[in-house]
Amino acid sequence: MISKSPVIKGLYAITPDELNSEYLYEKVRQVLAGGASVLQYRNKKANQNMLYNQALMLRKITREWGVLYLINDHPTLAAEVDADGVHLGGEDGSVARARHCLGANKLIGASCYNRTDLARAAVTQGADYLAFGAFFPSLIKPKAARAEPEILRWARHEFSKPLVAIGGITQDNAASLLAAGADALAVISAIFETKQPQISAQQFSTLIQKGAL
Repeated sequence: MISKSPVIKGLYAITPDELNSEYLYEKVRQVLAGGASVLQYRNKKANQNMLYNQALMLRKITREWGVLYLINDHPTLAAEVDADGVHLGGEDGSVARARHCLGANKLIGASCYNRTDLARAAVTQGADYLAFGAFFPSLIKPKAARAEPEILRWARHEFSKPLVAIGGITQDNAASLLAAGADALAVISAIFETKQPQISAQQFSTLIQKGAL
């Protein structure tokens, strides 16, 4: 298990809704080889058996690469596969309940969308990092509420938590989010849906490193 101490930063890769497990694992290996520092397992199409099997294999792969590994939505699944933590959306239960399930040493992230009240509540309940977005139109969530970079500036001023930006992020629009205070960029399509995921991940990683200088 990776200690709770690592800071969430860099390329935060989120898996696509992929039912072909071997294809998913190969794509993940390429993305990790390209420098992703965090992997979140998310699969809205998988049944319970596939969720468990994919989550378990990705736990093994992320250990091989020494990468932080989080599960989307499911604190119990995160506990079962000994993930490093969980990421909670707005309808995935409270941070406090996830903490009760996972214990003190696991990471818990919370989606705050474009809302300062959700961010304050998440911090009060003990969230380890905050995610905001969607900042740009997203194919994954086309109806997602839009956020402005200003909310990252607000959160950077208010909290000492790592900030994750999400939603339609590409290499062409990422710089504004880094400048506004994002520590990590959460990306799905712009790495996993490209012909060369490893190269796409490398390009994102380089962009983020330059933005942090």
